[in-house]
Amino acid sequence: MTEVQGAVESTISSSSAIDDPLGLIRLSIDERVYIKLRNDRELVGRLHAFDQHLNMILGDVEETLTTMTIDEDTYEELYKHQKRHIPMLFVRGDGVILVSPPSKVSS
Repeated sequence: MTEVQGAVESTISSSSAIDDPLGLIRLSIDERVYIKLRNDRELVGRLHAFDQHLNMILGDVEETLTTMTIDEDTYEELYKHQKRHIPMLFVRGDGVILVSPPSKVSS
């Protein structure tokens, strides 16, 4: 490794607090995040806490549930979106597919 590469890596690691995958989520505490769950559920809410299993506590959550049915006459796929607001929510980590930091969330 050259001296310049070492200096660049040192600067990058000292300027960002992301030293492991959970570091990105750690930076998102008290920010709005997008979470995709199993069974076509999506959440957008303020991240209050999380642990190493991705169990999370969210506040001011908007949940979107997408269901698909097939029209019996035309065999066309019909998608239905149901939304609801939840003031406080505990999310179990084994259902989490994706967590997006606040820069990717439009609100």
